[in-house]
Amino acid sequence: MVFEPRSSRSLLQRRSSVSNAIQAGLDGIAVTGVAWYLIYDQIGYITSDYVIMLLLLIGALAVIYDHYAIYRTNVGLSIKAFRLFKAWSATFCFLVVLAFLTKQSETYSRLLVGQLFVIGYVVQLFLHYAVREVQKRFTAHARLDNALIIGAGDLANFLYQKISNNPWFGERVVGCVLIDEMMEQGKEINDNKQRLPVLGHVDELDELVARHGIRTVYLVTPLGGSEVINEVYLKLLDKCIAVNWVPDIFSLRLINHSVREIAGIPVLTLSETPLTGMSLFLKNLEDRVLAALILLCASPVLLAVALAIKLDSPGPVFFRQERTGWTGESFRIWKFRSMHVHQPEQGVVKQAQKNDPRLTRIGAFIRRTSLDELPQLFNVLTGEMSLVGPRPHALQHDSLYSQDIVDYFARHNIKPGMTGLAQVRGFRGETRDIEQMIQRVDSDIEYINNWSLWLDFVILVRTLNAFTGKQAY
Repeated sequence: MVFEPRSSRSLLQRRSSVSNAIQAGLDGIAVTGVAWYLIYDQIGYITSDYVIMLLLLIGALAVIYDHYAIYRTNVGLSIKAFRLFKAWSATFCFLVVLAFLTKQSETYSRLLVGQLFVIGYVVQLFLHYAVREVQKRFTAHARLDNALIIGAGDLANFLYQKISNNPWFGERVVGCVLIDEMMEQGKEINDNKQRLPVLGHVDELDELVARHGIRTVYLVTPLGGSEVINEVYLKLLDKCIAVNWVPDIFSLRLINHSVREIAGIPVLTLSETPLTGMSLFLKNLEDRVLAALILLCASPVLLAVALAIKLDSPGPVFFRQERTGWTGESFRIWKFRSMHVHQPEQGVVKQAQKNDPRLTRIGAFIRRTSLDELPQLFNVLTGEMSLVGPRPHALQHDSLYSQDIVDYFARHNIKPGMTGLAQVRGFRGETRDIEQMIQRVDSDIEYINNWSLWLDFVILVRTLNAFTGKQAY
């Protein structure tokens, strides 16, 4: 039997709004106007090259702003300003890279492009603030539709607060009703004086909908609540009420979660690597270009360290060890040897400790300054590692920690890195107890969920300080 959707209309639809369309239009007009003014002010007339630049700029804005959800999310002004800055910067980075690749960079005035970047961002930020204020004044006098949440718990409270803190949302949540298995949880809500008021039980739904004039319902149910959804949906179907389903998936450890569609069918992705398509291309480009530049600049240091290791103690210059990489595949990591040649005691791989007697004289220095990590640039060039990502552990340590940390292997949903979010937060070096490793894993998963080229840049800058700190030994 072949499944076919009952409707030709895609189930996954984007909501459009007049305010978002107005905001996008204003941004486009503002950017075009600023560029036009700067061109006439500095050049006196507009050339075909600048027309092409302007068309590319507007086209890139549409794609990149959509990627950063500039018009699809209602957030605070400070967060919106930061997102707008990232999207605007990404747009200009695209244009600059394109200009260099096509050897057209000398065609354009650097002063003009710099002024367009600064003035264009300021004008857009002002327009976003103005539109937001107009929305607030308009919705302050508009009639709000009453909404009801079916379910309870952290997700229901979170949803309630988000709707309540967005006056332009056009809804007012009057409270929630409880499902059977949530009765005890509902009592806790009342006892702890949470903001979300409990109006009753799902059996009283018909009466509560009529009494409060409910126009919208949000079904906040656990993963196993399909029977409740079916029963409640049939009850509300004849009441001309908007019904929304909010599955409570947040009790799981989500890895780069998203919503997409396959042939019009909505698919909720709970766990996925962020390195797909263009993201993978950009990450690889970033890694290989920067790794090659660092190797070129650091080659004298690499040669000096290699010579010092060879003269200091007998044994190879490099240390090779199996590590777990992206998607769980193993690879051999490159490091400068910092210890005397030895065999693991009883086959147990022991982490390096402070004042470790196994360290050589040169080894203590290169570990303290993190110079022992430099050969991993070769792992980056071959694609086995990235400059930024979760630090790869010895296979034995992976096996050990995965027994106590349920989602330990989720950190392998992205390439391992020479440095990472955990390291710049100080979670590096020896892990004396399981709590330290949990903090490291939490940071690694946070990095995966929030990965971007900008985050990589921030971590690389912070690494300059972190890798010569107290935890470096």
